[in-house]
Amino acid sequence: MPVTDPIADFLTRVRNAVKAKKKFVDIPASNTKVKMAEILKDANFIRDFNVIEDGKQNIVRVHLKYVEGSASITGLKKISTPGLRTYVGKEDIPKVLNGLGIAIISTSKGLLTDKQARLESIGGEVICHVW
Repeated sequence: MPVTDPIADFLTRVRNAVKAKKKFVDIPASNTKVKMAEILKDANFIRDFNVIEDGKQNIVRVHLKYVEGSASITGLKKISTPGLRTYVGKEDIPKVLNGLGIAIISTSKGLLTDKQARLESIGGEVICHVW
């Protein structure tokens, strides 16, 4: 069954796996999802990820991170939706929990965190917040 919002599907699968205390979650792969997993790994929210090639379609396996029994990811929120896109300029890039979380922003230079977008001095579409 086709998914109308693949990014929301990615976030929902990760959110549900964290609530169920799973070690990993499998998600149908795309370049955007792989880049999002890479950003989450660099920000230390997940342990690791890998792309599994399975004949027809590739799968991103996201290995979740737990510290003393509690998940590193406490919340995920989709900001920009297909019905309501949310764009910000370089001056209005949001801070998530005063810098404890990250905002993933789609820019002309690809997907960046809020900190990277501020350093590059570039705005874009706010995809989601992770904390």
